[in-house]
Amino acid sequence: MPHEHRTGRRLYARRRWSALLAALAALVSALLVGLTLGASPASAEPPTPPSAEEATTMLGDLTEADEGSMDGYSREKFPHWIDQGDNCNTREAVLKRDGDGVETGNDCYPTKGSWTSPYDGEKWTEPSDLDIDHVVPLAEAWRSGASDWTQDKRQELANNLEIAQLLAVTDNVNQEKSDQDPAEWMPPSSGYHCEYARMWVWVKHTYDMTADAPEKAALKKALATC
Repeated sequence: MPHEHRTGRRLYARRRWSALLAALAALVSALLVGLTLGASPASAEPPTPPSAEEATTMLGDLTEADEGSMDGYSREKFPHWIDQGDNCNTREAVLKRDGDGVETGNDCYPTKGSWTSPYDGEKWTEPSDLDIDHVVPLAEAWRSGASDWTQDKRQELANNLEIAQLLAVTDNVNQEKSDQDPAEWMPPSSGYHCEYARMWVWVKHTYDMTADAPEKAALKKALATC
């Protein structure tokens, strides 16, 4: 066989192998994209609240005042579960963040995963068993200054993922908490009181809310357990 014919066949064979390898790489990439769209691991831990020492200083900075009136309050004045990107609203984003082995559909609703509620240590595998708790309840925020805020500021509070104020917790425990402050209710797991107080103070300090005397005393007691 002439030399130029053998060289041509070798070049042709190499080109075919290169094309096959490129096609295989494209197929693998497409499969990985498909898997990523269908399965979303929990993206992060909840934000870490200030240390007990920092929270104690923040607590001292809070203006002490009696709680205000509930006149005019409505949860609709705190628009929540807004779009957070990637087809997720705020509730779905917290479920992804706080769960283990979370997988979602394209609509971001969890199809698989488990969640351990920090308030009582209970473990759940159905999203419907969980509430997303505002650490400082919206009604408490209203009585602590939010009644004078703009709607945009109240919406920011209700959906803020940058501070530790939204947690996936056992639904009936959250319902038991309702809108009570730490002088009236603390998580059933006493070992979580320190962190809960640090989060509570962080939220109130960030938004310059007031705190009444019994609330401050309960927070100071909880921070002393850290």
